Amino acid sequence: MPELLEVKGLTASYGPTQVLFDLDFSLSAGQITAILGANGAGKTTTLRAVCQAVKTSGSILFDGQQVVGKSTESVVRLGVAQVPDGRGTFTALTVEENLRLGAFVRRDKAEVAVDLEKAYARFPRLKERRNQQAGTLSGGEQQMLAISRALMLRPRMLLLDEPSFGLAPLIVAEIFRMLRKINEEEKVSMLLVEQNATLALNLAHHAYLLETGRIVISGPSETIKNDETIRRIYLGY
Repeated sequence: MPELLEVKGLTASYGPTQVLFDLDFSLSAGQITAILGANGAGKTTTLRAVCQAVKTSGSILFDGQQVVGKSTESVVRLGVAQVPDGRGTFTALTVEENLRLGAFVRRDKAEVAVDLEKAYARFPRLKERRNQQAGTLSGGEQQMLAISRALMLRPRMLLLDEPSFGLAPLIVAEIFRMLRKINEEEKVSMLLVEQNATLALNLAHHAYLLETGRIVISGPSETIKNDETIRRIYLGY
């Protein structure tokens, strides 16, 4: 299976503070790859580096194109959408206005309308609240909106930052079922950052474990999930 994302020798810094150290990882087209690790390991910074929202060096190839040095907008136009930590909804705008913003780089208005109805079909609660201000939604509904807004780009790769954070277990289960369905039916590749290792490993095909900005373990999710030593020492379960 071809590699959609190939990262080599990636470093990332906030001012003088280096956070990532020579990361090498990849994501195959149509697959879900998880990045695991404790708080402060560099997971969110890795996503920010991929979409060029932080100072980076090294190589990041997306479908063969070098993205290091590009603007974040240029990376988005290549087909990379992010669901940020904290959801990032525009709280003063309605649900539908948020969704339409997700398609701001598209010019195919008829297809945007089709995708809008598809978003409402995925998460009927969003349709019920289409004219409601996003800031008045529950946490779970805001996460559904953040995912749906990102999908309005029709991305080839979705970057997901802690999609389970702060949500009730039933809502988390619903969202992760939908992520699996989107991956299987629409072939959207996903790079998933998640602190809940069990959730991530059950969803992903491949996983990397970060520790203080370095990859310490990588492999198929099933292998990592079934390795008792890795679970005990690194994943805490």
